[in-house]
Amino acid sequence: MVETLYAMAGSGSGGEGGSAFLSFLPLILIVLVMYLLILRPQARKQKERQKMLDLVKKGDDIVTAGGIHGKVVGTKSDDKVLVIKVDDNVKLDVDRSAVASINRSAAASK
Repeated sequence: MVETLYAMAGSGSGGEGGSAFLSFLPLILIVLVMYLLILRPQARKQKERQKMLDLVKKGDDIVTAGGIHGKVVGTKSDDKVLVIKVDDNVKLDVDRSAVASINRSAAASK
């Protein structure tokens, strides 16, 4: 019985010399799916966010990542820091990257 198992094991390994590519095919497919479903959309979102941050200008109503609503009244430090007006006589300096969204409807209606 043991001799039969050795014979079967020996005969099966001889014909699999050319299937090295087929053994890596599932790994290649997993990497491809990860790229298409996760990495590519994330890069697209990052480009859209950077474009949105570049379009922030004086007079825009914004919301920061911390939930602070205000109007941009100026910039500092080579446009890296925005000065926002939150209320009468209250101005805050926030980093441009802290902007979560621009409220275009409020800016367009005024």
